[in-house]
Amino acid sequence: MPEFSPTRQHKLFDSIAAAEQSLPLGKPQKLWVTGRAEAICLVRTRKGIFAVSDVCPHLGESLSKGTTNYLNEVVCPWHSYRFSLLNGQECTNRTSNLKTFPVKVQPDGIYLQL
Repeated sequence: MPEFSPTRQHKLFDSIAAAEQSLPLGKPQKLWVTGRAEAICLVRTRKGIFAVSDVCPHLGESLSKGTTNYLNEVVCPWHSYRFSLLNGQECTNRTSNLKTFPVKVQPDGIYLQL
C-alpha cells in the first residue's frame, strides 16, 4: 500500500465501530469528497474497507448503485461488469480498470488517501 501523505488524507470515521455502523457489509456507498469532481465508491467487506472510483469505465454508471460478491468485487448494476476492490481490475479485461484509493486504519480513525 502506498505511503500516506498527511495533507491528502481525509478522515472517514473515528473508529472501526463507527465505520461498521455507517457502512453495511457488502453494500457500496457513494462518497463525495470536498474539492473532488468525481464521487468515490466506498465498500466494507469481510476483508476490509475499500475505495474505488464510483464511475464504471464501461458506460459510466454509478458503482455505488451496484452490489459486491464473495470475491471482493464490486458489480456494476447495468451490465454486471465486475471489478476487484483490491486492485480495480475488471475480471475479464473487457474494459479499463478502476482507480483505487488506499484506506488506512489508524488508532485515531479511518482515513482515505487521495
